[in-house]
Amino acid sequence: MNAPDAGVMVVEDDAALAELLVEELEAEGYRARAFGSAEAALAEIDALAPELVVSDLQLPGADGLALVETLRSRQPPPGVLMISAFGTVDRAVAALKAGADNFLTKPLDMDHFLLSVKRLLDYRRLYQQARALEQTYNCSDFHGIEGRSPVMLGLFERIRKIAGAGGPVLVSGESGTGKDLVARAIHAESGRSDQPFLAVNCAGIPADLLESEFFGHAAGAFSGAERARPGLFREADGGTLFLDEIGEMPPALQAKLLRALQDGRVRPVGADREYQVDVRLVAATNVNLLDKVAAGDFREDLYFRLEAFQLSVPPLRERGEDIELLAMQFLLRFALARQRPARTLSEQALRRMRAYAWRGNVRELRNAMERAVTFCDRAEVGPEHLPERIRTESGRPGTEASAPIPPALLEGDVLPTLTELRQRYIHHVLERVGGNKRRAAALLGVGRRTLYRWLEEGESGPG
Repeated sequence: MNAPDAGVMVVEDDAALAELLVEELEAEGYRARAFGSAEAALAEIDALAPELVVSDLQLPGADGLALVETLRSRQPPPGVLMISAFGTVDRAVAALKAGADNFLTKPLDMDHFLLSVKRLLDYRRLYQQARALEQTYNCSDFHGIEGRSPVMLGLFERIRKIAGAGGPVLVSGESGTGKDLVARAIHAESGRSDQPFLAVNCAGIPADLLESEFFGHAAGAFSGAERARPGLFREADGGTLFLDEIGEMPPALQAKLLRALQDGRVRPVGADREYQVDVRLVAATNVNLLDKVAAGDFREDLYFRLEAFQLSVPPLRERGEDIELLAMQFLLRFALARQRPARTLSEQALRRMRAYAWRGNVRELRNAMERAVTFCDRAEVGPEHLPERIRTESGRPGTEASAPIPPALLEGDVLPTLTELRQRYIHHVLERVGGNKRRAAALLGVGRRTLYRWLEEGESGPG
């Protein structure tokens, strides 16, 4: 992607080099002007509003570092490419920390210089394009959890209330819904936010090492234990400990976890003393723990200790408008990361995505959008850029995605006309999706304008 007619300001006290750089930039189609000092450049910057400033690090008067700090205070800031004959690592790091986008050393390789200019300008325009789209598809960010659907706003409010309660929390939800982010949000909203937050996946540690991982061990407690280790409970003292997939915890360790929760005391493996700890426990599961209790795989007393405060993270398919919002967020981020033009979603792609079950939830959506950025070479992501399962599935059987026609729509002594049947079916679908017209239109296979027209026709009655 070229950046023709971009304004470039060259700040260089070597007049010959400044003239050469301006000539090379103009030959590439850029508008370029040279200045011999930072003061002279800043005096003209409002009038020129450059997209990029190429500046020497060593300048008479204010140096290049002072210049870049001033430029970064502008809104929006121009890109900055620093050049210097003193190409030490320390100076390069100082320039980048001050806000420069890149650093080149003299003598300049002109091909490399022009390529660097092009890349910086391309990225700047991509970033501005992405920021503009981001304003349109802005999600409410609650400690890293994005969403503005009613169910998510309700979840945020419950997190705020539970965070101040202090007791253990059980977070349930399907895989990929973001239970770890919910745990971090609880910690961030609590009075422990300035204390440690530690996380462990109970299914990711061998069963024979879990006790040591949780409660620590004394030196020589078992083969390979050359040094004492405090364990997660003591490391998280004063803060929050997040136990993911707690349903996979072995029964023997469940008893010790229950005791630690009740007494606030832990004993390292092989130690002859206990330690008092103050830890807020947040546990997460993607299975029904009551089923595990009934099967004898999970302690009932531990379950009731954990479930005093429960949070259920809704699956993506129940989050309505968040599907489009999150998809756009992912498209923008991947486009920026790969320095590619930002994409939007076609109505056909959105229709397939709204009707899809998203069994992998937000994680699956993220992967689908990464694929779309990779394979889409147009301004809009179409159905062909989505994974095949999304293109071919219309939703899970038995959900509102299929919205079968109920026999009640045909009841009555007089058979309805096709128009009357259509209106009845539209209202049936709207009831199944909670009045969400966007989802109803997707399930009916029509655009929203068509749905609104049909609804208006139904309200006005036969003409």
